[in-house]
Amino acid sequence: MRFMIMVRANALSESGETPNDPEMFAQMATYHEELAKAGVLLDASGLHPSSRGFRVRYTDGKPAIVDGPFTETKELIAGYTLIQVRSRDEALEWARRFPAPFGKHTDGEIEVRQLYELEDFEPCEGIERFGALLEKERNAK
Repeated sequence: MRFMIMVRANALSESGETPNDPEMFAQMATYHEELAKAGVLLDASGLHPSSRGFRVRYTDGKPAIVDGPFTETKELIAGYTLIQVRSRDEALEWARRFPAPFGKHTDGEIEVRQLYELEDFEPCEGIERFGALLEKERNAK
């Protein structure tokens, strides 16, 4: 089971200034080292602020580009950690250990969501093609 631990954005992360908090970075490094040691870490990274991003909005199936910044900070993601664990309970335990994402002096929030697996969907031609593509990518690595 794969889960994404998402760090919710705040004014600090949206400012584009990188935090100067060696203690926070040390705690994050330790946490991610523990994930790696346990064999559950798949990926992790911070995201640039929404002012450097864009969205693709679809109206009647047609795409339109909308440049950032986006004003609803509470709906934005500042970073993520992707893990693969045996159960939701295990994901919950790792999430409880996640360090304060902006240091102990700034409020923060994380959200944890399970990723869909291809097996969660009814078999169809598109799912089979997607599965074959993923398998090809795995074998190429």
